[in-house]
Amino acid sequence: MKSFPEMLLCCSSDHKPIPLVGFGTAVYPLASSETMKQSILHAIKHGYRHFDSAALYQSEQPLGESIVDAIRLGFIQSRQDLFITSKLWCSDAHPHRVLPALQNSLKNLGLEYLDMYLIHWPVSSKPGKYEFPVNKQELLPMDFKSVWEAMEECQNLGLTKFIGVSNFSCKKLQLLLATAKIPPAVNQVEMNPLWQQKKLREFCEKNGVHITAYSPLGAKGTIWGSNQVMECEVLKQIAKARGKSVAQVCLRWVYEQGVSVLVKSFSEERMKENLHIFDWELSAQDSEMINQISQYKGCAGVEFISDEGPYKSLQDLWDGEIV
Repeated sequence: MKSFPEMLLCCSSDHKPIPLVGFGTAVYPLASSETMKQSILHAIKHGYRHFDSAALYQSEQPLGESIVDAIRLGFIQSRQDLFITSKLWCSDAHPHRVLPALQNSLKNLGLEYLDMYLIHWPVSSKPGKYEFPVNKQELLPMDFKSVWEAMEECQNLGLTKFIGVSNFSCKKLQLLLATAKIPPAVNQVEMNPLWQQKKLREFCEKNGVHITAYSPLGAKGTIWGSNQVMECEVLKQIAKARGKSVAQVCLRWVYEQGVSVLVKSFSEERMKENLHIFDWELSAQDSEMINQISQYKGCAGVEFISDEGPYKSLQDLWDGEIV
């Protein structure tokens, strides 16, 4: 099996690196299915070793079952061949609920540990529900310090090799870093040629936080995504000149920014196509054309905005880091 690029995370010389291309498991509507399980198994067969799950996605059990099948079929030798991420949902983002939530995720996955455990969004909600959108009347401010201390306990107990966050702005990362004993290893955020995250990338690089990019193709077909990335004329022009697909141009651009990227397709042909981004490069002219693309954030997070909630506007949620 051909190996794909990996990167050591900050202060991780004693742990395996993160594969720079991962397979996402969020499918809308959010539900577990046999199709999902078979797709994950196909992804393992074709060389994917980094899998991104979450309590919200209902994909933990299919992922766990796929790992068992992949070992039985000889696609991998053991669970140690994989880098598995899951996420803490808003309803469990309370200090006393973090450890039980991780333990429940491990039970669903049938694993003894995660490689990465992330806070899914910088907001809490009333306990008890795994739903998206969250009922806006149930949104609550997150106690960053106490929730992060609970995340640190999870790592100290060996239940996850790394801890991190998702959808955090520079300012929210600063708040967390100010009191963290264990800094977040990863910030998983939306990133693609139409939402390039230059400021956040610079901040994370300076502070040793690795970025994992979700929605590198714009998440068309989800409840919040659009086709603007895949229909971008600049990207189409580059793809035609290169003899590549628009998806490959997007993924290659994200990869060249030094971050890891999550792709998702239940089509075996697209799974294979999405891995064919390592044996060619974008030219300086290609990169400059992409740098000039007007920016558009697909996942604005309007679902977390409420007059009664912790974030009254998108400016509050993203601390001004949104156009």
